[in-house]
Formats: sequence, C-alpha cells, structure tokens
Amino acid sequence: MALTATEVKQAKAKDKDYKLSDSGGLHLLVKNTGAKYWRMAYRFNGKQKTLAIGVYPDLSLADARSLRDIARNQRALGLDPSEVKKNTKMEQRSASANSFQEIANEWYTKQEAHWAAATAKKRRALLDNDLLPYLGKQKVSELQTFELLKCLQRIENRGAIETAHNGRQALNQIFRYAKQTQRCRENPAVDLIGALRKKSVTHRAAITDPSAFGVLLVKIDQYEGSHIIRTMLALAPLLFQRPGELAAMEWSELDLDNKLWNIPKEKKKERNKREDDHLVPLSSQAVALLLDIKPLTGRGKYVFPNQKDHEKHASPESINKALRIMGYDTATEQSFHGFRASARTMLDERLGFRVDWIEHQSGRKVADPMGRAYNRTKHLEQRTGMAQSWADYLDELRQQALSGNVIPGRFQRTAS
Repeated sequence: MALTATEVKQAKAKDKDYKLSDSGGLHLLVKNTGAKYWRMAYRFNGKQKTLAIGVYPDLSLADARSLRDIARNQRALGLDPSEVKKNTKMEQRSASANSFQEIANEWYTKQEAHWAAATAKKRRALLDNDLLPYLGKQKVSELQTFELLKCLQRIENRGAIETAHNGRQALNQIFRYAKQTQRCRENPAVDLIGALRKKSVTHRAAITDPSAFGVLLVKIDQYEGSHIIRTMLALAPLLFQRPGELAAMEWSELDLDNKLWNIPKEKKKERNKREDDHLVPLSSQAVALLLDIKPLTGRGKYVFPNQKDHEKHASPESINKALRIMGYDTATEQSFHGFRASARTMLDERLGFRVDWIEHQSGRKVADPMGRAYNRTKHLEQRTGMAQSWADYLDELRQQALSGNVIPGRFQRTAS
C-alpha cells in the first residue's frame, strides 16, 4: 500500500531503525535518531542493491517518487542507477575543480604569501565582489574573452576604472595559472589588453616649492593634536616612506644606536621571496623624535599605536586628517603619501642627489646598470649622508619660513 504525505510526516523514531514501504521499491528508512531517508530497493545483474535517493524533508514524497521513476527508467535501459549517481557526482566534482571559482581561489592562496596584507585584502575583495559572482560557477576552459570583458565592464560602468584594470590583471594571472595546471588550453584574458578605458593618471598632492614646504614644516611643529600623531606627522617628511609602513612602524624594527630602521619585506607594498628587507638610515633629527616618544609608547609593539586599541597601529588616514585640520587640501595641496613626491623632487632638484639613491631610500624597486635589484645595504653609506643632509635642509627651510625669507636653490649636486 502506497504511503501518504501525512504518514511520512508523522513517522516517529523507535528503539530500532525501521522502514515504511511505498511502491516500486521506494521506502522511507526511519532511524532511531529520528532522521528519515528515502531509499529504493532494486535488482541489477542478479544482485539486490539499494539506491540512496535523499533525505526527508528536503525531498518530499512526490520528489522521492519522481527520482524513483528516473532510476527505474535507467534500469530499463540497462544502466545501474547507483553507478549513474556515482558517475554524476564525479563529474560534478570534476566540474567544480575546474570552475573559475576553484582555480581563482587556488591562485589567490598560492600568491597571498607574496603580497602585503593590504594588497591581499584588496585582491580578495576584487574576487569576492567583482569576479566570482559573475564567473565563479563557469568552467574555466569554456570562458571566452567577451564574457570576461562583460564582467569587467560592469566594474567600469560604475566608474571604478582602476578596479577594472586590476580585474583584468587578475584575470590574466588566474588564466595563466589555469593553463599551467592544464585546466585550460588558452588564456582568453590576453586579448583584453586595450579593451578598457584608460586609467586617468593621478598625482599625489605634494608641495615641492621649498618656501611653501618650510611653512608646512612650521605648521607641523605647531600642530596641537595628539603627541603620537604629531610625531608621525613630523617623521613623514624626514623619512618619506609609504604611509602604511610608517604608521605600522614597530619598536623592534628600530636600531636607534646605529640610526637604522629595518622594514621587513612582509610589510612592503609588493614583496618577492628574493627581495630583502628595506633598510632606512635615520637622521639625527628622526632619532631625536623617536627617543622623545619612546617613554610614551616604547613598552608596546607599535611606535604609533591606535589610541582606541593599542594592539593595533594608528591609521595612516589620521595624518591626512591632521593635514586638513592644518588647512591643507589633501586632494590638491599636500597628502601623507605626497611627502614622498616632495622629498624626491627636492632631493633631486634642490640638493642634487642621485635619483637611484633617492628611489632606493624611498623603498621603490631599483635596478643597477646590469638590471639586477640592489640589495638592502647598497649605497647605505651614501644614503645615510643623504638622510642627514635632507633633515638639515628641512631645518633650514623651517627657520627660513619663521624668518620670512625665501630659500634659494643654492645646494650643489653631490658627486656620484
């Protein structure tokens, strides 16, 4: 006698497992735990077998009967329903392993160790928000260039041009990885070059006029905010490192006796296993600022701890906020990141230092004439002298601003 939906629903657990038969070999297995499973008994090649159909209530009685009928048709065609189900699962797993989502996540996991934390966070967000929702379930071997472009144009159409270009670069790397691991034969992302609107070139707001920069230095000295932020603000022009690196400076990275700051390669914007840590010589003025703040923050991990949570470092944005309080437009006049451009311009044009020394000091990738990357101690003596000359020059700019005099470009180019 066939089951009813009410009988299935009201079936209760007993001391032992039991079955409620329907028709055509279908039955409901009721476990002593109360769980209910649809099963189908059948014979194939002279052997008694059982097909697991599904779980109640995920599958209703009507659903279970439909799947039973499909299995009976398979048997009539000479197919073993259990083998068909097994092969279908294997195909689904294979398709999942070759899906864009699976390969993109593999690529991300392998590359994450080579990226700075901020870079990894941005690329994870790019995948999760812009690429995987539209491409994730598709087989990587079946995706075509026009489908990738359509995905990127969604990003482009909301005005996020740079993000769209970052997406193109990520797609190229993901498909290159898929090709290397034999999940696809071609890289359809290669043909995306030139398909997106060009990125607008944005220059960081930076003061490069010596007199105006001297006025800025005076305002920094007069800043009435927290001592922590004022010190970070004062070090920004002296050290001209990336905002995130300065904000995350740790006491363990500093050797104040030898006037050195060792930035671990893990903190660098783009890091490579073959790269060294970045060694930054410190001027006497920079050391003095650090010694001054050490009684306040020296017992903790960070030189500039977050005021609300000392287990974290201060936000780089706090410097931009301070600059705005001081009256500077951080979009058009001076930004935290802009101190790097200010230093680069004046060290080159006013003090005459070699550009490769300046680039190396600021943590940018620099190659020697043979194309090899400089190691962390390259030109250390010269960069030490440059750091001190730069700090002395800033002192002079500050004094000239206080006295109202204009700074002449009287510094001579240093010898190579």
